[in-house]
Amino acid sequence: MIAVTVLLALLAALANASASVLQRRAAVQETDQGGQPGSSILRRIPQLLRRRSWLAGTGMLVLSGLLQAGALATGSLSLVQPLLAAELLFTLAVGSVVFRRRPDARTWLAFVALAGGLALFLLAAAPTAGHDTARPGAWLLGGGGVLGAVTLLWLAARPVRGACRALLLGLASALCFATTAALMKEAVGRLADGPAAMLGHWSPYATGAAGLVAFVLLQGALAAGPLTASQPALTLGDALGSVILGWVLFAETIQLGLRMLPEAAGVALIGAGSIGLAHAPSVGGEWDTGDAAARPGSTTALPRTPRR
Repeated sequence: MIAVTVLLALLAALANASASVLQRRAAVQETDQGGQPGSSILRRIPQLLRRRSWLAGTGMLVLSGLLQAGALATGSLSLVQPLLAAELLFTLAVGSVVFRRRPDARTWLAFVALAGGLALFLLAAAPTAGHDTARPGAWLLGGGGVLGAVTLLWLAARPVRGACRALLLGLASALCFATTAALMKEAVGRLADGPAAMLGHWSPYATGAAGLVAFVLLQGALAAGPLTASQPALTLGDALGSVILGWVLFAETIQLGLRMLPEAAGVALIGAGSIGLAHAPSVGGEWDTGDAAARPGSTTALPRTPRR
């Protein structure tokens, strides 16, 4: 059963990375053909609907959600979440093929540090299972906190552009995705009392609403700047946000004591990766802005295949 969980989690990470790369490609193409990078997120979606790469990315995003649900159904959160950190590395691998350009070595090292640090932290923290459903008061606290954080991130992203905007919107989207997962857990927890009990509760409908907001914010992040800025925020924000919401809503706990040493090491790796990524040439937008040959001193172009 563990092998099935690992396979499903890795496939979910690969599908999610592919979704980000394909939708980032569509956003870049839309900008190249006259779209405005700073235009309204909702205004961009009708144009993106005409692009096959964006539709394919949306399909991969749905597939990723199904695979992740399957992984969580067969394994624990403490096993699945560290494996989903592989999404960071899959993003670079898939992006290298789609954009015909290799990220620089500093970007690879930063992403490895981020993925390794997140995996180490979550494995050491090993969140324990809590309640199947949350108290209404806990939802007021957790939901209100997320709403406030997402609003502040969205307001902070409005006056800025480029990588900074992509990071802020990516983090806002990540918090919404973490909330969507928590709401889904609440809805499934009520399924034990029958489908009528679940459908008669507010959580399934709130799940759909939170997922829609997360999806819209994701499109804004992918359109605003490079994947090297938005993807770490998405992956780290989702994972760590899920741990916090699990504690606030479902009384899940993380391990302390001696485990705080590897947890601290994981946080240090995440910090080192974040600093390295901030200074990587790929963050400047050279890597995932098209198929043009790499400029000197930036990224390396992959060999081309003849176009017909």
